Amino acid sequence: MTKTMKRSLLGGVAAASAAILLAGCGAAPEETEESGEGTASDFLPCIVSDFGGFEDKSFNQLSKEGVDMAAEELGVTPIEVESNAATDYAPNLENLVAQGCDVIAAVGFALSAATVEVAGANPDLDFVLIDDAADNDFDGEKDAEAIKPLLYDTAQAAFLAGYLAAGYSEVDKVGTFGGEEFPTVTIFMDGFKQGVDYYNEEKDADVEVIGWDGETGSFTGGFDANPAAKTVAQNIIDQGVDVLLPVGGPIYQSALQAIKESGDDIALIGTDSDLFEKDPDTQDYVLTSILKAMDLSTYQAVMASADGEFDTEAYVGTLENEGVGLADLHSFEDEVDAELVAEVDELEQRIISGDLTVESYLD
Repeated sequence: MTKTMKRSLLGGVAAASAAILLAGCGAAPEETEESGEGTASDFLPCIVSDFGGFEDKSFNQLSKEGVDMAAEELGVTPIEVESNAATDYAPNLENLVAQGCDVIAAVGFALSAATVEVAGANPDLDFVLIDDAADNDFDGEKDAEAIKPLLYDTAQAAFLAGYLAAGYSEVDKVGTFGGEEFPTVTIFMDGFKQGVDYYNEEKDADVEVIGWDGETGSFTGGFDANPAAKTVAQNIIDQGVDVLLPVGGPIYQSALQAIKESGDDIALIGTDSDLFEKDPDTQDYVLTSILKAMDLSTYQAVMASADGEFDTEAYVGTLENEGVGLADLHSFEDEVDAELVAEVDELEQRIISGDLTVESYLD
């Protein structure tokens, strides 16, 4: 069994967060010995959510946990603001600037334009943009220097999940769908399909991916758990899949509801956080989850700001630096063939070594 499948990555890294140094395009700064409770009592960390809210059991919640972890260590109280709509992004960020925040974390690609605008007007403050490169004109350069992007090459972990799903499937059909067709969503779907395709090549199999063909697929049009998301999930279930990967925060709840109502034996794959641990209602259904250690990378960025060591070079989470990974198999551990698990373990090591390349928009 892989190292990341034997334990929850997020649970493991949270326990060891002060000791781990993340590497990437720019390494997330390591905590210094001088950092600690009471050393930055006047330091004010702040965070603003996407409209999914801080209890989405996904990227907003994970990012908040990272800020909370840093705030507790520093002995300070953070300001945490939820957005209820896209029109809240810029005003929320501007209000945090007005309240004297030293570092502001903006969660999700939807906040990119507003964060660039506010950071450009406040170059002396530290901004952390989670899950976006802050390149809204797509010229390959960051649009505001004060921003540190935190990015995650989830295609690598999704590749492993795709291979696992293909090997687990008894009907040779697996499915995926997303919230909206943005790179941070389709990167999961791309990696997942590549993993299934690789399984087919290696095993001379013909496992089909429903919902994403590598260029286009099924999307709900948003990131809410609502009837539209349930309908998209149901349409994929009706095509006979026995593994389903919903990508887009709370939309997994709609997928879970559709799975339950179908009465079929369908395994769910989570994203961002370990759904088995975050949502007990999923525990009989979650095969694994594709993890992004957003809590740890956010924690490291906030601590670097508190220590006066903040840098604005982009961080990219990978399998190698444990910024992405797979959650434990939990209740499915006895249902997955040990040989398949060993193959996933080998693939993980080949990706880390560079022997096997998984394509993503971050390349």
